[in-house]
Parts: sequence; structure tokens; C-alpha cells
Amino acid sequence: MTPEEFRRNGHAAIDWIADYWASLDDLPVRAQVAPGDVRRLLPESAPETGEPFDAVLADLDRVVVPGLTHWQHPRFFAYFPANSSPAAILGDLLSSGIGAQGMIWATSPAVTEVEQVVLDWLAEALGLPDDFRSDGAGGGVIQDTASTATFTALLAALHRASGGEVRRHGLGDAGWRVYGSSQAHSSLVKAAMMAGLGEDAVRVIGVDPLTQAIDLDALESAIEADIGRGLTPALVHLAAGSTSTGAMDDLVGAGRIAREHGAWVHVDAAWAGVAAVCPEHRTHLAGVGSADSFVTNPHKWLLTTFDCSTFWVRDRAALTGALSILPEYLRNAATESGEVVDYRDWHPQLGRRFRAVKLWAVLRTYGLEGLRAHVRSGVELAAHVADLVAGDDRFEMVTEPSLSLVVFRLVAGDEQTMAAMEAVNASGEAYLSHTTVEGRAAIRLAVGSWCTTRADVERTWRALQAAAAEG
Repeated sequence: MTPEEFRRNGHAAIDWIADYWASLDDLPVRAQVAPGDVRRLLPESAPETGEPFDAVLADLDRVVVPGLTHWQHPRFFAYFPANSSPAAILGDLLSSGIGAQGMIWATSPAVTEVEQVVLDWLAEALGLPDDFRSDGAGGGVIQDTASTATFTALLAALHRASGGEVRRHGLGDAGWRVYGSSQAHSSLVKAAMMAGLGEDAVRVIGVDPLTQAIDLDALESAIEADIGRGLTPALVHLAAGSTSTGAMDDLVGAGRIAREHGAWVHVDAAWAGVAAVCPEHRTHLAGVGSADSFVTNPHKWLLTTFDCSTFWVRDRAALTGALSILPEYLRNAATESGEVVDYRDWHPQLGRRFRAVKLWAVLRTYGLEGLRAHVRSGVELAAHVADLVAGDDRFEMVTEPSLSLVVFRLVAGDEQTMAAMEAVNASGEAYLSHTTVEGRAAIRLAVGSWCTTRADVERTWRALQAAAAEG
């Protein structure tokens, strides 16, 4: 493309996005296609000669949109939102246009230093301890997802616990063990698999049946029993807002137990952590000050386009000690000086995008006041859902509302609960997800989109009521 063609096509792409957003309310939330439907609309081979960009935009409407589940839809309440916003999208576009590779400071100093400052801003906004700031022994980095952050934390934990032996000689015969509740994210088990520990190294700890928070007595008993068998605790994974129910582990109590036995404490607040931009929504992070690592995802609830998972460590030495490697072709004066951070040492991959631009754009254009208003709106809408559940005796709450997540079910039973949810999802009116709590099915409704209103919540509730009546 010539510069002028790029300008024209760029305007057309932005127009397409704006039109797509404007059309969302009229589109079914969940994709209404069968397996293979999208594939059959595409040619078997790439074109031999170039096509105009207009043809790509046309096929977005013809091929892609009918096969999308619309995560930006105001009635997308499944899982947690993969949130976006106009500012974040423009920031991501600028990052793509710059096209810098930020693997080491020297390859683009601004990529590193903007990220350091933005992560310090966010740490302060969330009320995180000063130990997590870049001007101390710790610091933050943007990972792609919380799953990668958990894996990275485990590698750092193994490095620290082994005195560097795991890096040099492998896992050895220490019998490393990892602990998390039955509500912990599945990425904990995957991290153990990727680190070479295996699934059996993960000790699944029971939870309080009412709060779904990790059982402290069970955690301590499991660790002591493992030590008694000659095994070595490496990491304790704590949830500050679990995926299933939004459960909040006792970070103070569980952290004390972990530290007494030399285990790394990793706090996974992937969804709920960003709520701490509101001072009144920080209680679930009480105790994070003594954690070794902490992760939360602005791409879930803080208006920042996927992927943007912010990860902090108290002591970067264990992290870089586990992951640092410097081949000759990356040697440079800045690295050798020890005065800069090379983010290649902070995660498994070498290459990295300029992700900080979109978070920078969000923080600056919304301001902390705007972000607080967004979070508070989600919490208020979830409280409204809980009131609607309480007002219909066919439904009941399963757990107390957790920030913007509500978990409930039909009193009639699992079959009726799942049937009602699936009827709403199949209709395209809204999209919900499910879980099981204490062996029973439950519906999850997670609020978080920047365009969700009270009317969207009430429209979804009416659809659920109608589905319950038909069931």
C-alpha cells in the first residue's frame, strides 16, 4: 500500500469497528454456526495475486461476523469479559504501527521504560506494596495471560527453593510440591506439567463449603505431611477471586503457612485484582504485601484489549535467575552495565510486543476516576442481579456475590439449571457460563463490559425467567 492507500484503508477499518460496535445489540451473542460452516466459506488456497483491502473488510461481514461469539456484546456475561475500549484499541494500533521488538532495553529503550512506569502507576493505583515497584528489588512486567504468569512464578519459585540447582541440573530428587485449592485455576496444573513436575506434584486443597476459600488447616496439614515424606514445598497458589465462584482465599493466613515452610506465595487475582483501583474494593487483597508474586489482568475488567496481564514480583533476582540467558548476539553495553532491565529475562519468551501502549492509553484517557466508575458500575449491576435472584423463588444464590460475579441456580435442580442457561445461550439473547459448586450445577453471570447497562441485565434476567418457566 502507498501511504495514501494505507490512510484510506485505515479509516475504513476504524469505520468498520465503529459500525460493528453499533450493531452488537442486534446480533446474537453466541455464534450461531455449526462446526465447519466458517471454513467452508473460505477458499482452499491463498490468492496468487493481491486483493484490495476492501475485499478483506467485506469478508469480515460475510465470513467472520456470523461465526463470532461477540465478547464485546453488552450481554456477554460468560466466563469473564475480554474487555476492550476505544482507547485501548487505538493504543494497540499504535503499538502495531511502531512495530518495535522489546526483548532487551537496547532494542527499543522506550518499550522497556514506558512499561516500567505504567506498571508502577498501576501498582500504586491498586494499592500494591512498594516492594513491587521497579525502583526497588522487585518490579512488574506485562505477560500475555495469567497462565503464563503462573508458570513464570513457578519457575522463579523452583529457582529460589533449589538455590539455582534446578536451572543447572534439573528437578533432581527433591520431590517438589505445589499447592492450590480445588478452586485454583487450571493453569496451576498446566504450569506443573510444563515445568516437568507433573500433575501429581500439585496438591489440591479442600475449601470452605460456603465461601469456597482454601481451607487453612487442610493446607497446613498437606504441607506438613509432604515434608514428613521427604518432599519439598515449592509454591502455594492463592486465589483472590477464583474463576468458578470468585472465591477469595485468606491471603494473610495462607501466606503465613507458606512462608513458614519456605514456599513461594503466588497470588492469582487475574479477574478481581483490578477492582482494587477502588479503595473500597481492596479487602480481598489484604495480605498481598507479603506475597512473592501477584498477577491481575487489565484485559479482563479494566478496559484494555487482550492480551495484557500485569505481573509483579517482590524480588526480581529469583525471576531473572531462573530465566536469564545471554547469547553473544544479544550482548550490548547497556545490558553489561547492569543499569537497565531486559524484559527477556522476565518471562519464557524472548520476543515481546509493546503492550504497554494500550494500557498507557487507557490509564491516561479514562483516568483513575473513570476506571473506578467502570468497576463500581459492574459491582452495582451484579448486586442488582443478586436482588433479582432473591426476588424469584424459583432461583437461589449459590455463593455470596463476589464483586461483579454472581453464581446462582434453579431450585428445581441441575437439569433445570443447565437447560435454562442453554436456552438463553442458544437464543442469542445473552451468553452465560456454568460451574459446579459442591457437586451441583450453577450459572455464572459476570458483568464487566464497558457498554453493559442495567437494561441489559434485566433483559437477560427476563430471558432466564422465561426459560425457567418453559422448563
